[in-house]
Amino acid sequence: MRWTNGLMAAVAATVALAGLLEAGNNEGGKRVPEVLKFDMTAIDGKKADLSQYAGKVILFVNVASRCGYTPQYKGLQELYTKYKDRGLVVIGVPANNFGGQEPGTNEEIAQFCSTNYGVTFPMLAKVSVKGNDITPLYKYLTENAQPPGDVKWNFEKFLIGRDGKILARFPSAVRPEDPKFIEQIEKALDSK
Repeated sequence: MRWTNGLMAAVAATVALAGLLEAGNNEGGKRVPEVLKFDMTAIDGKKADLSQYAGKVILFVNVASRCGYTPQYKGLQELYTKYKDRGLVVIGVPANNFGGQEPGTNEEIAQFCSTNYGVTFPMLAKVSVKGNDITPLYKYLTENAQPPGDVKWNFEKFLIGRDGKILARFPSAVRPEDPKFIEQIEKALDSK
C-alpha cells in the first residue's frame, strides 16, 4: 500500500510539474510561440515583453534612419494605425548592420521616428540582425523563414501569424503600401 501511495504521489507531482511548465509557455491563457520568447529590450531601455503579442499578427522590420528605405516608416505607421485594432503589431528593430545607416543612440532613434514619422508602434533597442553578434530573435527568424538566410538590407520584413509561425518574408524593396503585401497582412489577420 505504501508503494502505491508513493507511486500515486510521484504521478501527481509529475502532472503538477507538467502543468507548471505548460503555464510557463502561456501568457494570459494564450500559448506563447517560440518567436515571442526572446529577451529583448525596448527602445526606452525597459524590458520588452514580446509574449504580450501572443495571438496577434506581428510584422518585425529591421529599420534604419539614414537609408533610402527610411521613408517606409510612414507606410509602416499607416499599416499599424489601420490594422492595430484587428490585431496587427508592427515592431521596429533598429540595426546598424548595413552601411552604418543607423548610427544613433536608442534615444536619438526614438526621437527621429517620433518627430519625422509620428511612429507609435513598438520599437526595440538597437541590435545586430546579422553576423557573429546577431540577436537571437533574428537568428531564429532568419533560420526559420522561407527562404532562410541572412537579412540582406534594412527594412526587410518578417510576417508572423497569430499562431507564431513565420508566414512570409519580404525584401526591403517591398513597400508597406504594396497591394500584395497588404493582401498577405489581411489574410493573416482574418485567420483565427
